[in-house]
Amino acid sequence: MAEEKKAGAKMESKILLVDDEKDIVDLLEEILQKEGFHSVRKAYTGLDALNICREYQPDVIVLDIMLPDVDGLEVCKQIREFFYCSILFLSSKNDDIDKILGLSYGGDDYITKPFSPREVVFRIKAQLRRQQYQTALSVSDTARLTVGPISIDKESCRAYKAGQEIGLTGREFLLLSYLMENADKIISKERLYEQVWGEYSSICDNTIMVHIRHLREKIEDNPSAPQQLITVKGLGYKLKKRID
Repeated sequence: MAEEKKAGAKMESKILLVDDEKDIVDLLEEILQKEGFHSVRKAYTGLDALNICREYQPDVIVLDIMLPDVDGLEVCKQIREFFYCSILFLSSKNDDIDKILGLSYGGDDYITKPFSPREVVFRIKAQLRRQQYQTALSVSDTARLTVGPISIDKESCRAYKAGQEIGLTGREFLLLSYLMENADKIISKERLYEQVWGEYSSICDNTIMVHIRHLREKIEDNPSAPQQLITVKGLGYKLKKRID
């Protein structure tokens, strides 16, 4: 199953090859296709690369620095203004200053000519693995929130205090989720109601107060003297990241 996912990721990944030397581009395309990358586009000038990037939105760009119209450094700089993907520079310059310059313009890797085409493919794969890892971290961080001793899992809609599961109603879970997403911020009653229930009206104050009280009974050690979910008089409520 894991191998199938890896193969699927390869086939779905989009690669843009940019070099004015057609033989190099064709060779890289051939090797990439043999490695399972079937979505490969080619450009031979900087302007073509910019236009294709806007439409194609590749995952990785292999970009030659010495192009006939706009040099690769400027192409990289312009791409970074409207889109983010991994950019691997190709260059015949091997000085450290040239590598540093390329990376300072927003490049993710720097490969000097002459190069092994398989090395380029290896580095493309490395960039894709990094992207997948960062995406996995982002999804994990978004799905699970922790504030002090309280944590929630959004995917399973479960809440925990000091590792022990606490039972919440659906509305209580939504309320706690929103407070945790905005921890250490003062949230007005109006905003809470709009985010958790819908359109706010003055008759909703009691509803919010009741739900806050029930929530405190489940997450506070002493609900009558809350230390984490506090009331900020005249302003609203705040879920504190740290308990005094």
